[in-house]
Amino acid sequence: MTDLHTVVADLPLFGRHFWDGAFHFTRIGSGALGGKASGLSFAKDLLAREIDAASFPGIDINVPTMAVIATDCFDEFIERNHLGELHFDEMPDDRIGLAFQQADLPAEVLGDLRALITQVKTPLAVRSSSLLEDALNRPFAGVYATKMIPNNQFDVDTRFRLLVEAIKFVYASTYFREARDYIKTTGRDPSEEKMGVIIQEVVGRRHGDRFYPDVSGVARSYNFYPTGPARPEEGVASLALGLGKTIVDGGVSWTFSPAYPKNPPPFGSVRELLRGTQTEFWAVNMGKPPAYDPVSETEYLVTAGLKEAGADDVLRYLASTFDPVRDRVIPGVGANGARILNFAPLLVLEQFPINDLIKALLKAAENALGANVEIEFAITIHADRGQPPRARLGFLQVRPMVVSEDVVEVSAADLCDPRVVLASDMVMGNGIADDIQDIVFVRPENFSPMQTPLIAQHLESINRQLSDQHRPFLLIGFGRWGSSHPSLGIPVVWSQISGARAIVEATLPEMNVELSQGSHFFHNLSSFRTCYFMVRHDGPFAIDWDWLNRQPIVQETNLVLHVRPAGMLTVRVDGRSRRGVVLAAGATHTIKKEP
Repeated sequence: MTDLHTVVADLPLFGRHFWDGAFHFTRIGSGALGGKASGLSFAKDLLAREIDAASFPGIDINVPTMAVIATDCFDEFIERNHLGELHFDEMPDDRIGLAFQQADLPAEVLGDLRALITQVKTPLAVRSSSLLEDALNRPFAGVYATKMIPNNQFDVDTRFRLLVEAIKFVYASTYFREARDYIKTTGRDPSEEKMGVIIQEVVGRRHGDRFYPDVSGVARSYNFYPTGPARPEEGVASLALGLGKTIVDGGVSWTFSPAYPKNPPPFGSVRELLRGTQTEFWAVNMGKPPAYDPVSETEYLVTAGLKEAGADDVLRYLASTFDPVRDRVIPGVGANGARILNFAPLLVLEQFPINDLIKALLKAAENALGANVEIEFAITIHADRGQPPRARLGFLQVRPMVVSEDVVEVSAADLCDPRVVLASDMVMGNGIADDIQDIVFVRPENFSPMQTPLIAQHLESINRQLSDQHRPFLLIGFGRWGSSHPSLGIPVVWSQISGARAIVEATLPEMNVELSQGSHFFHNLSSFRTCYFMVRHDGPFAIDWDWLNRQPIVQETNLVLHVRPAGMLTVRVDGRSRRGVVLAAGATHTIKKEP
């Protein structure tokens, strides 16, 4: 397997010519680049070496222009402002962010940043590039901050101030609660972390007061829980309209196997399809400046709906139309009716060979790294009148995936073992855990989607206590863990459930959503060999709520219960068959279907 940091060629120093085409990838400083920047340097060389542009007519493929601030600048920033002396464990994230905003960047980098921002007047993404991500060969996806700025102000001073604030915010995110907890889970000290910063053009187009790509995507060469005829090694991809924040945050996106892009969606009816596909998207705010909030990641972002996207004329290649008279879905937007974001013009009609390109990128990266991979990308489609349409794919990230090769066998008969507390034939991960005694679960009888933010707070308190006691636990909840939309699940971040060794997403009649499919949140969980179970209330397997409610209570709230059985649990997950069980020691019981 190739380590990404070993393939990074010597990058040219920033020559204050960011946008003239001479170099598309430069650096400021002399230190390390960090994992994300290393991955992009690797991707740049990979595209030039392995991807035949002639095989994808009408598509420009590249890594968006970028400059990297190396980690030595971070070291200087922390040392000169004495920020390492702060008591981060006693400070909330907003106070950390404000302390970093009040500090000064090293004078040595200010000239380069001023030269950069003087030239560039289009939106910029200021992204983290963690050194430990590179050193540990472990994904830190979604752990640190990315801040996008419109960069369209008339005066250079304002644009420069916004860039500096964004860099400081990314630096501050190194010490935010979620990041510190994540690093501790790796067995490293948060003080070891160093941060590079990527300043990169945002792939997209301007539509009035919004700037966004037509499509954002994440694809993986290994699918932890395929459906239908798809096999795990055939991978999985998720597409969304607008900025990739929709996918990163576990929002509604279109997920499919690249081996079967034309397969019908996993919805029981057209009405269900209308309810279960993307209706909102993220964009950079190019209009009226928002309220000043330099410690907010979304300060310069806005959301909009399909009506606005239709007015921007971006649905032509992305949407289908529901014909209520014939009760059918028609690819494209040529007819009147409700729009459905199923990307059929690209995946079914193949108006651009996007799916073939995704498969080629995954295969090239997998072969080069000798491991399963995850890639991120953004696509814009230009269809100027009188000109043949063209697309651009901006390659935004490549990282290795962690896939356990341990041989664990869970047979169909094992799913009916009398000791089973819960079982599933839709699991993620692979392995055995026999050191779990604590169980934390959301109470089904009191659950309401309106209460999910409060549930997240209750879980955070229990997680912190169990983590301090070094007690791993089984976590059971409803809807999508880590969703940014409370109506879709419980909006936790990693630090709020970091002690969980196995997690369960279940459904209820009032929380009957399509469950998670490989968001960044779960990619990080898989890297820690945390097992995932999906248990539908209307499926063939169930959770033994009666048994759970009979166990000794350690602590409880009206929404969450923490119990501790007398004996240890055994969690077995077979990644090959996608079966998994949680067994209770010495118990025999019968599972009832309804909670």
